[in-house]
Amino acid sequence: MARILIVDDEPHMRRILASNLRQDKHEIAEAAGVEEARATLAGNDFDLVFTDQRMPDGEGLEVLAAVRESDAAIPVIMLTALASIELAVESMRQGAFDFLTKPFQPEVVRAAANRAVRHARLLRENALLKGTVVRLEGKSEIFGTSAAIEAVRAITSRVAPTNATVLITGETGTGKELVARALHHNSPRANKPFVAVNCAAFTETLLESELFGHEKGAFTGADRARQGLFEAAHEGTLFLDEAGEMSMAAQAKLLRILTDGQLLRVGSTKPRSVDVRVLVATHRDLQQRVQDGQFREDLYYRLAVVPIHIPPLRERREDIPLLAELFSRKIAAELNLPSRRLSAQAIQSLTQYDFPGNIRELRNLIERAYILSVREEIGPENFPMPHPSQFPVAASAGNGKGAPGESSDMQLPVEPFDLTGFLEKTEKELILRTLGSTNGAQAEAARRMGLSRSALAYKLNKYGIRATAE
Repeated sequence: MARILIVDDEPHMRRILASNLRQDKHEIAEAAGVEEARATLAGNDFDLVFTDQRMPDGEGLEVLAAVRESDAAIPVIMLTALASIELAVESMRQGAFDFLTKPFQPEVVRAAANRAVRHARLLRENALLKGTVVRLEGKSEIFGTSAAIEAVRAITSRVAPTNATVLITGETGTGKELVARALHHNSPRANKPFVAVNCAAFTETLLESELFGHEKGAFTGADRARQGLFEAAHEGTLFLDEAGEMSMAAQAKLLRILTDGQLLRVGSTKPRSVDVRVLVATHRDLQQRVQDGQFREDLYYRLAVVPIHIPPLRERREDIPLLAELFSRKIAAELNLPSRRLSAQAIQSLTQYDFPGNIRELRNLIERAYILSVREEIGPENFPMPHPSQFPVAASAGNGKGAPGESSDMQLPVEPFDLTGFLEKTEKELILRTLGSTNGAQAEAARRMGLSRSALAYKLNKYGIRATAE
């Protein structure tokens, strides 16, 4: 059963249509013209609209437009006594579901109505399913069963339905953006934009322009006005990654937006209103930056309404086996390869490693194993963990003597660094040197490095290395 609106200036035609449609238990409402149809649509929910094309106060295309404005998912069937290819084409172009010519057979009308109602319901169910999938994906991205990650999930689920500003902290690679996306996908703003920006990736001037937009002529090269990311995220969520790197000027503008929802484009004096939920992430200690005069104290308290700290992977080692299996399945699908089992020894090797690059490093290690391994099972030999001597050398401390088995001039790093980037840089340099020693012969280079030709080809493409000789 569906609720159907019939729009026609002829009472006799409305009665015939209503009588036919009621045979399928549909509930019928009637309107004698365009204006009455608009008023009826404004106060009721319908599953289908039949409308005549020619009426004293307007045309059926006007009713179609009103329906589209009210709810674009409601199908509209056009009726006309004057068959016209041009009219049919225009009706369909503007979104009509079907086009019937008078006089019509009752069974044709009923079949068209039932087909349109089924179509509309499928569209609505599909939209609902998509929304549900998005929300479930948002929840499922925070993987793990440890008490530490359960606490993160719990606070995320509590704060997600609110508009509270959230400060997400944690080391590089711990999954701060995943938490931000989960907050968005499980919020009332889930169907609105989620916009993410890395504040550390821009200079001071470019970051302000990127976030707040700019007017034409605001600076050299600003040849036209440009909308900023705050405006792009209107009614949605803006995720500011590495917000601790923002300049003091950008911090002042951000504070104003959080305070009264007003922003100023670069080069403008006219404030614009925006409705944006702000989520912020950083690997830095913002309280220390406040003490050092590098971050505004009033902004810090605005951002840290709800703080969420994501523990490093070494503090939740019990999650490593689950994460490794999840990444294994995902990477197999991405690379179009059969899924491989991780041996017990491989899992043990991973759980004993400290993962300075956290989850991101774990994923990279498993991807590398898939590419380089030719066996069905991934073993510990496929995870060559970096030896301490490969780390950047720090300034000498104490008497400089290392632990037993270590060279005396080797020092551990004293500051965090990008291990994944360091390893990739080292790998690229090794490939370049090997290719140089073989005069670009890829087959020989692959043999010397213990790689298959396909694995070397993948790495050449990954690092943008061009080797011409064979």
